[in-house]
Amino acid sequence: MKLLTLNCHAWIEENQMEKIRTLAKTIAEKDYDVIALQEVNQSINEETAFGLVKKDNYAVVLLDELDKLGVHGYELHWGQSHIGYDIYEEGSAMLSKFPIRETHSFLITNSTDTAYWKTRRIVGITVEAEGELISFYSCHLGWWDDAEEPFKEQAVSLLRQVHKEHRFFLMGDFNNNAHIEGEGYDYLKSQGLLDTYELAEEKDSGITVPGKIAGWEENENPLRIDLILTNQPLRVMRSAVIFNGVNKAVVSDHFGVEIEITI
Repeated sequence: MKLLTLNCHAWIEENQMEKIRTLAKTIAEKDYDVIALQEVNQSINEETAFGLVKKDNYAVVLLDELDKLGVHGYELHWGQSHIGYDIYEEGSAMLSKFPIRETHSFLITNSTDTAYWKTRRIVGITVEAEGELISFYSCHLGWWDDAEEPFKEQAVSLLRQVHKEHRFFLMGDFNNNAHIEGEGYDYLKSQGLLDTYELAEEKDSGITVPGKIAGWEENENPLRIDLILTNQPLRVMRSAVIFNGVNKAVVSDHFGVEIEITI
């Protein structure tokens, strides 16, 4: 099974359509089974495509580009967290080649106001794969020491609401550097979560943010904040950072993470 997570920085990137096409070509080449995307934006004033999803939703445009490449069959689940940059509805998404048995959508913040940029919603799916039910969640959490919406409270809420009765994967931008001890990354591991990067038989540096980006304006150090975590042991043959200018062209202010696993 192949998984990918990417914080898209949707519609904020220069040469956005070129980068979407790069992502689409890579998905076509790599043939991922499940993809988690964060910062998946759509214009507030755009027309609706279906449900709450609008025509210029980043994931919808990505699926259109995949369709042009002859890649069909991905199912989409998207949910809004908050308003971004005053003109976008920002959320997270899951794409799955497995038929989706159940969708999940829940808030993990104290705030429920979509007008507040720190409001965070998790979206997830449950599928049947490899003969078992598996849940996947696209996660975009806040910062460890945030006075209004501290990371630990969000993590507690997240872990309270996931489907613990079977295997699950938490995929996304956790905004906590795995290299810093005693903060969010260590807290997640203390709750019994396994980092697929640590389990990988083949891996690289794991760095997904090389320097300063939005939300990390004072940062001077490389960060490993985009993770794929799970609750049960498994074999991880490979974990690699992608869209970093070495393994495919850069498509966002975050690099992505791809893994290949056997359950």
